[in-house]
Parts: sequence; structure tokens; C-alpha cells
Amino acid sequence: MTCGVLVGVAAALLLTRLLESMMYGVSPRDPIVFVLVGLVMIAVSLIACYVPARRAMKIDPIVALRYE
Repeated sequence: MTCGVLVGVAAALLLTRLLESMMYGVSPRDPIVFVLVGLVMIAVSLIACYVPARRAMKIDPIVALRYE
């Protein structure tokens, strides 16, 4: 998860010339934007993992094994 964010930030830093035309009102290497985008991506991935894990924790393992 964090490795993907780090690779994405590194790729974005390398491709700032291409991204510069898409960013309005933000400098291409603005550290605040890079940190905020990374934190948002980490938060979304944690929530995406938490919801199914919480549902799975509510199921009794014996019932799940008998079902199969």
C-alpha cells in the first residue's frame, strides 16, 4: 500500500513536465500537494480494507467452515 504511494509520488516527480499542463494553480513540485494526495490514497486504501475485514470478523469460523 505505502510502496504504491511512494512509487506513484516518485513517478509524479519524474513526470512533472507532463503533469504541469494539467495542474491549475499548483506548482508542479508542490510538497504539500504530494503529501496530501499520498495521505488521501493511504486513507482510502485503509478504509477499503477495513470494511470487508470488519464484516468477516463478525462471522463465526465454525459456521463458515461448515458452510463449505
